[in-house]
Amino acid sequence: MLEVKNISFCHGQNKTLKDVTFHVDPGELVCVLGPNGCGKTTLLKNILGLLKPSCGSILIDGKDVHKLSPQKLAQLMGYIPQNHTPPFPYKVSEVVLMGRTPYLTSLAMPDKKDLDIAYDSLKKLNITHLKDKIYTKISGGERQMVLIARALAQEPKILIMDEPTSSLDFGKQNLVLEHVRMLSQKGISILMVTHDPAHALFCADKVITMKQGRILKIGNAQDVVSEDMLKYIYDMDVKIDKVKLPDERIICVCIPIPKLSEESINI
Repeated sequence: MLEVKNISFCHGQNKTLKDVTFHVDPGELVCVLGPNGCGKTTLLKNILGLLKPSCGSILIDGKDVHKLSPQKLAQLMGYIPQNHTPPFPYKVSEVVLMGRTPYLTSLAMPDKKDLDIAYDSLKKLNITHLKDKIYTKISGGERQMVLIARALAQEPKILIMDEPTSSLDFGKQNLVLEHVRMLSQKGISILMVTHDPAHALFCADKVITMKQGRILKIGNAQDVVSEDMLKYIYDMDVKIDKVKLPDERIICVCIPIPKLSEESINI
């Protein structure tokens, strides 16, 4: 369980996080939704231990992340960035195997157990066919899936994702989100930052909305991601509708309403 308790963070005189409190339960997928500059990335850096809050605490199973060694923290928490380009042309299997680093001493080599765990991570995401390909030469969507596999190889209790679909096309975005949802259903706690309300509606158990460093509302995705809330966050009108899928599932979709009329565009 991840607990964020009353944390604030200051960049000089600028308070970028203000009394932020929430928790992520085991197997829960939580989306943090908000505009650019609202403090989402700063929040993640505090949770990951890269920044230290001015006040408050961040706990994993009751243990303060800032009192854990980097190695122990990496065993508990995996991180998936927006994008990643390694300095050398590693094979995909080598990139995923890097997820085993927290379990190795400085001079140790990965053993059969590490190799098996790395391969199993690829298998869980149905990307074993990529294992011998060069990571820098595969598509953006494939690279993002490899980063998820690398994080899974860490065997973490919690996955932290910073807009993992930001550089992907429409089809690859949904593929990644479906796999993210699948991982939470297998018991991994996931905290995912996004600026896209459609992503929160698509996969989140719980949504946290933020603006100007503060939490506005926390709750069920359909309750929190409302037309009024999105207008307040993004300063634009939207329409949220329910759509029935061929398999009878009902999902919510978010449609932005253009501010400019056709007449003004033609001018």
